Amino acid sequence: MRAYTLMIQGTTSDAGKSTLVAGLCRVLKRRGLKVAPFKPQNMALNSAVTVDGGEIGRAQAVQAQACGLEPHSDMNPVLLKPSSDTAAQVIIQGKVAASLDARAYHDYKTVARRAVMESYARLAANYDAIIVEGAGSPAEINLRDNDIANMGFAEAVDCPVWLVADIDRGGVFAHLHGTLALLAPSERARVEALVINRFRGDLGLLQSGLDWLERETGKKVVGVLPYLHGLHLEAEDALTQAAAPSTSGPRLRVIVPVLPRISNHTDFDPLRLHPQVELRFVGPNEAIPGADLIILPGSKNTRADLAWLREHGWEQAIARHLRYGGKLIGLCGGFQMLGHAVHDPNGFEGEPGSSTGLGLLDMETTLEREKQLHRVQGRLAFGDAPVEGYEIHIGISRGAALAHPAARLADRDDGAISGDGQVLGTYLHGLFESPAACTALLAWAGLKNPQTLDYRVLRETNIERLADAIEDHLDLAALERALGIRPAQSTTTRA
Repeated sequence: MRAYTLMIQGTTSDAGKSTLVAGLCRVLKRRGLKVAPFKPQNMALNSAVTVDGGEIGRAQAVQAQACGLEPHSDMNPVLLKPSSDTAAQVIIQGKVAASLDARAYHDYKTVARRAVMESYARLAANYDAIIVEGAGSPAEINLRDNDIANMGFAEAVDCPVWLVADIDRGGVFAHLHGTLALLAPSERARVEALVINRFRGDLGLLQSGLDWLERETGKKVVGVLPYLHGLHLEAEDALTQAAAPSTSGPRLRVIVPVLPRISNHTDFDPLRLHPQVELRFVGPNEAIPGADLIILPGSKNTRADLAWLREHGWEQAIARHLRYGGKLIGLCGGFQMLGHAVHDPNGFEGEPGSSTGLGLLDMETTLEREKQLHRVQGRLAFGDAPVEGYEIHIGISRGAALAHPAARLADRDDGAISGDGQVLGTYLHGLFESPAACTALLAWAGLKNPQTLDYRVLRETNIERLADAIEDHLDLAALERALGIRPAQSTTTRA
């Protein structure tokens, strides 16, 4: 029997598709359904390693958690990771398949479509329900031909669609009405309901607009979801400066350069939400402030982003920071930048060649064809704190610096620490999600008496809070009708 399927599409990027899918997955899990998330095509530089050794968008990994599942490559069969303004690495069912520009990918879509349908079929055979997330907007008419991300997929599997819009940005009625107007008649008929996201204020003052919208479009508004202050789920790609309320004591000042191809900036969410940490992302042409800790993030184009750092004064700022006793961490691509050189002889990330590194660790990195995708566990080499995370990189680093690792994993060592203890490099993403490791790293960076923050518990709490809001503000009978099922009574007791 084919799984019951509902697709969530949005009027714009960041309308709330990922969040709504995560919340609906948890709502259905509470009702005893075996439910899975699915995103046919995703373009994002925030990714996760799956239980089957593949790579998918970070948002789908969070949605898998909402379902009570380990993330699997079938949940996001096509992932596009931009390496420049016109080209992207193409990940098919978890593995690198090609690097293509936009026109070449358009021709490649027949291959991508087969992967999408294969992955969906496997999920449909093993789950009761599938909640699908669209990409961008279905009204991007220039991308309609051979579409696999939005209505092209919905029509291929013949599933209903709900359309969500963000009222906090303004123009919600125009977004919904205009999106529907730009759809083909068959696509418009497939949209069964509308959802308004991030509403704050008096719902009574919105009612006349809702009445007009339903009258003009013929579509039912099945939910007006509230703006949930402080809600945190990992972003698909958007980067935010929002921070947790501070404690009354001293805070550790952390700065992160916003590289043009910054990847997995979700690595910093545990720090951004830590009450004793003041984390700031520093963009281009911004003054580089003083800090206790500088972290160089991951990069989808290490050599190009290394050149960008130099152009924007970061090399001098880092040298000054270290002279005054500050600490420095390099994560993944940022780790590679810390060595003497980064070599890309085959042009995997751009033009073939080599770049001089920052020279802070005695090592060199060569980019190689095979991508390293690992979920790992071990202990930090200092503080003996347990750590787990995941690796996503194509570079192999070699050199004397690696004799002093940052972490000792189950089967090997990882990263390096400089002889003076000021510079640390690692390939581990998710480094700060391990509570004890995060606490040890904050103490290493100079924070006195750091509190322990369990980021994974915090994420789970936010998923539960989101599901509560959906159950309170969304027409659950409409959800049951859309899926063609009547879920069993919730087995979860709400606080």
